[in-house]
Amino acid sequence: MTTTTQRILGLAAAAPASHDEDLVVLLREANELYQQGLEGLRHTVATRFAGLSHGDLVAAATAAGMPCDACQDRGELVLLLALVEWEMTPAALAYSEMAEDAARRGVCLIPEE
Repeated sequence: MTTTTQRILGLAAAAPASHDEDLVVLLREANELYQQGLEGLRHTVATRFAGLSHGDLVAAATAAGMPCDACQDRGELVLLLALVEWEMTPAALAYSEMAEDAARRGVCLIPEE
């Protein structure tokens, strides 16, 4: 069974040899896996910080380097904390590099209007 990280790394490895629509397909799959990985980590972070007060969550997000303020709700703060952690994973780093390379080649998931 392939993990999310293994699959994203595999897609990222295949991306340099792919072009146009083939690259869009790889990028789309990697994006879906990226979102799944972030969502899974969000659940883990929510459990980890379940006992913290709202103020302590704001402090934790601020200490992690994420701009936030006291008016953000608990879910937003948990997502910020998960995002900080997720962005440092091999899967997220590989996806970011893959998306940046694709963008340099004129390929992205956001349609041009």
